[in-house]
Amino acid sequence: MKTPPPETLTVLLRAWSRGDVAARDQLFSFVYAELRRRADRYLQRENPGHTLQPTGLVHEAYLRLSTQNPGWKNRIQFFASRPR
Repeated sequence: MKTPPPETLTVLLRAWSRGDVAARDQLFSFVYAELRRRADRYLQRENPGHTLQPTGLVHEAYLRLSTQNPGWKNRIQFFASRPR
């Protein structure tokens, strides 16, 4: 799925912050590939022999993020943050 313009992601992040679960789901459908790429790059820096996979890391992050209402203001803040 092609990532929409940054403004669209910002609108979805703000809607999610207001409690719109459909906006959260749409946002993740747009950013999943980018999150997976970032997870892959991150895991390449881990010690050899680790058992984490990029897909599992993204899914774990989604599970943690989907239960929060973090109040992100824009996509830069979203991609820079880490799940609590």
